[in-house]
Amino acid sequence: MAETVILDSQLRLVFDMGLNEKGEPAVKYKNYNNIKTIATPEQLLQAAAAIAELQTETLLHVERNDSHQVMA
Repeated sequence: MAETVILDSQLRLVFDMGLNEKGEPAVKYKNYNNIKTIATPEQLLQAAAAIAELQTETLLHVERNDSHQVMA
């Protein structure tokens, strides 16, 4: 049976930048590396909320990107 191990986690905050010149929604990404792989979703949201308070843009959503190693 195959197993996976989380190698690395990244936290990505997506901010609303209004509309671009074509009238389409524009977003800005801020990535934070070296996130603890054992961090819970609640902890990540707390960290994202604290960071978003320091920004002038509106936070749209928060993403977590994990890198996994698959082993047989």
